[in-house]
Amino acid sequence: MKVLATLIAAALAVSPVFAGERGQRVPPTIAIIIDDMGHNLVEGKRLIALDQPITLAFLPYRRHTTELAEQAHLEQKEIMLHAPMANTRNIGLGPGGLSPGMSKNSMATTLRRALQSIPHVRGVNNHMGSLLTQQLEAMDWVMAELEHYPVYFVDSRTIASSIAGEVAAAYRIPTLTRDVFLDHEQTEEYIDRQFRLLIKRAKENGSAVGIGHPHRVTVDYLEKRLPELDEEGIAIATISGVWAMRNGNRRMFAEGEKRAIRPALAKQE
Repeated sequence: MKVLATLIAAALAVSPVFAGERGQRVPPTIAIIIDDMGHNLVEGKRLIALDQPITLAFLPYRRHTTELAEQAHLEQKEIMLHAPMANTRNIGLGPGGLSPGMSKNSMATTLRRALQSIPHVRGVNNHMGSLLTQQLEAMDWVMAELEHYPVYFVDSRTIASSIAGEVAAAYRIPTLTRDVFLDHEQTEEYIDRQFRLLIKRAKENGSAVGIGHPHRVTVDYLEKRLPELDEEGIAIATISGVWAMRNGNRRMFAEGEKRAIRPALAKQE
């Protein structure tokens, strides 16, 4: 654990680089992750139909996860595993959940099977997790499993004291952190305020990551608002696109560097 702590300190000392091709100016860029995909078929299909390259994070084993993920892939949307993790409020995790009482092997197996259950998965972020993402041993076990596969990790940052992103960086897993939650309150006024904050952060830092959910009001807002971004000089990219911007447009993984994720059918909720 001392070695891991040293690696975390080193990772925190490195600032992200926002760069495009040499001499090319990159506009402020946002990435939008939609969490909790897999429950709502109607709003899920509306999100998949958006022209913009949003990123969709699917809960494992939910009723519509496989169907929607396959459709999303056909529409060139980027797909993530939205991994359920223990929270401080003792809210149930559902199938595929990771909790402090699990052994290292059990946590690794649960996470691996969840990854295998999401077609075309490119990355992982935490669903809830305000408890687990504070725990160094648990995050060590999670990242030790994820480092085998060609996936990035996004810290949803459901609590300010999360160390998930830092541990991912220590394992040299490509990682980003959520900047803004878009729809903590499900009103158009609130979502608009948060969306403006997301754009403000992107203008300040070069790029920013927002997280929303498949609520009707959120989808209504995105359908109306995203087509306006071009005229405002704001770009929208997938999570892997933003990571590339911040890392000199290099590839995340070399050919053959990681194990392939073998799809596996699993009983759904």
